[in-house]
Amino acid sequence: MTGQTVARSKTPDFEQSLSELERLVGRLEEGDLPLEEAMRTFERGVELTRRCQTALQAAQQKVEILLERAGQLDPEPFEPDSSGGPGSSTSDDALD
Repeated sequence: MTGQTVARSKTPDFEQSLSELERLVGRLEEGDLPLEEAMRTFERGVELTRRCQTALQAAQQKVEILLERAGQLDPEPFEPDSSGGPGSSTSDDALD
C-alpha cells in the first residue's frame, strides 16, 4: 500500500464530505433538532467545511502546477458572475 492510498483510506474524499455536509445543512434547515443535537451537527458541518476547503485548495495548487508545466504562465482566477444565471458569463468570448 502506498502512502497516498493509506491517506485516502483515513480521510473521506471530497465528494463524501460534501454529500454529508449537504445532509447536515438540510437537517439544520428543518429546524426541529434539539439544541444539543443541532450544536453537534453544526460542529460536524464546520469540520466538513474545513475538509472541503482544504481539498479544494489542494486541487487548485495541482491545477496551477499542471498549467505551469504546460507552459501557461498565469492561470486566470475564477470570478463567478454576479447574476448567477446559467450562460450569463461574459468570459465565453475567451473560449472562441
